[in-house]
Amino acid sequence: MSDAPASPPGGGFGGVREQDRFLPIANIRSIMKMAILANGKITKDDKETVWECISKFIASSPASEASDKCQREKCKTINIDDLLWPMATLGFQEYIEPLKVYLQNYRA
Repeated sequence: MSDAPASPPGGGFGGVREQDRFLPIANIRSIMKMAILANGKITKDDKETVWECISKFIASSPASEASDKCQREKCKTINIDDLLWPMATLGFQEYIEPLKVYLQNYRA
């Protein structure tokens, strides 16, 4: 049985399986085990809840930063450069080039 929550009908978000949008749950489980006492227990629901929260937080941080930047600059529309800027400032530099390549392929 998989640790991933069931995908919603229709294959998930935009055709992407829900478990593919989140961080690997094994990594989350390892971090949680390090944070509790040796005899502590972590339920499946605990792991899934923390997994979803962390994944959603990481995904929303760049969008939130981009939105704040656009408000400061009085822009009405967030564009790709507005989203890539916080990726660098939040420590996600290694994702910028793959995102640019994906965007270029998507537009082609």
